[in-house]
Amino acid sequence: MPDSIRASHILRNVDGRSKEDALKEVEDIKAAIDGGADFADQAREHSECPSGSSGGDLGDFGRGMMVAPFEEVAFDLDVGEVSGPVETDFGYHLILRTT
Repeated sequence: MPDSIRASHILRNVDGRSKEDALKEVEDIKAAIDGGADFADQAREHSECPSGSSGGDLGDFGRGMMVAPFEEVAFDLDVGEVSGPVETDFGYHLILRTT
């Protein structure tokens, strides 16, 4: 298992909306990506994280640097794979492992 990886993400937070609405939004974004939409373009358009402006790129990170649910999924993904919705205290994420 690698000690560090690089990933991008799309975040829909629950500020001002229900968890159900945020989850539905993330599921719709995932469906668009599965249908051929570019992850980085979707991040720029839909992510509510500052990283969205850079296509969701989080850079390299090691174990223990991200919240546990996010880290567990990110490190389990294959390079190029996009996760399903991942719930953290920040909201719902889609994660793309890039290295």
